[in-house]
Amino acid sequence: MKNNAAKWIYIVIIAIILFPISYFSDMAEQITPAFALFIGLLFAFTFANPFPKFNKKCSKYLLQASVVGYGFSMNLQESLKSGAEGMTFTIVSVVGVMVLGVLLGYWLHLERKTAYLISSGTAICGGSAIAAVGPVVKANENEMAVSLGVVFILNAVALFIFPPIGHLADMSQTQFGTWAAIAIHDTSSVVGAGDAYGPEALQVATLIKLTRALWIIPLALVTMVIFRDKTAKISIPWFIFLFILAMVINTYAGIPAGFGHAMAFWAKKGMVLTLFLIGASLSLKSIKAVGVKPLLLAVALWIAIGVSSFFVVINTIE
Repeated sequence: MKNNAAKWIYIVIIAIILFPISYFSDMAEQITPAFALFIGLLFAFTFANPFPKFNKKCSKYLLQASVVGYGFSMNLQESLKSGAEGMTFTIVSVVGVMVLGVLLGYWLHLERKTAYLISSGTAICGGSAIAAVGPVVKANENEMAVSLGVVFILNAVALFIFPPIGHLADMSQTQFGTWAAIAIHDTSSVVGAGDAYGPEALQVATLIKLTRALWIIPLALVTMVIFRDKTAKISIPWFIFLFILAMVINTYAGIPAGFGHAMAFWAKKGMVLTLFLIGASLSLKSIKAVGVKPLLLAVALWIAIGVSSFFVVINTIE
């Protein structure tokens, strides 16, 4: 009986998020990414997810489609100009977090692969980096689950606390977008936080985060050398190139402004739904399975990158 109730509640929530009447009401603005994540977490803590496989696949591809949709509302030249200042720090932070993570993992006596996966997720783009590097290091199911779990927990926290901190520090939209892209793990939470802060913050955050995500490729190659496995396959985030193509089309093809606005509208609804699906997959059981040491490593790395990037952004970007 409870499982049937969970199915219907799950379906009703999705219908409310996507219902077309929101075009003619304030509903689209009221259901924010943070609110959708909260509802997803509330659902997960109350019920067992009735559609776990659908939830996992849908959240992945819906996120990618939403990011590409945002590209149709972004000007390539303006986005590159506003996001250029964050590119240099991206290189330093990726290398720095990986080195620090491996050293802290050794100090905590954490299993080598788990420490490496958590470091990869923190350094680049959360779950996507872990999913790409995991097969290269031949991580087992438990190592993958723990690494993904701890990253998803901190993603949820970040989406709630970053925008208020940004407002408290009186950060500009460019500053906040840069900071969010560097300090928040997953693309979904970066886009959600950027959207909550403002349109320019959303553009800067998305551009820098997706540029950062391309580091998955060199990281996977280096990982092959470290773990001595030349036969492993590299998972390339192809949707990033579609996002760039969408920006090029919007900038140079002369498409109607209404098309870009419509794509941005549905991209936002897709992102809101993505955050609900991610929240609905994070159960209390998965949180308890993480363990103390992996959580300590993840939090330490998160604080290190969050605090250092905050002060760099505040002092170098206007």
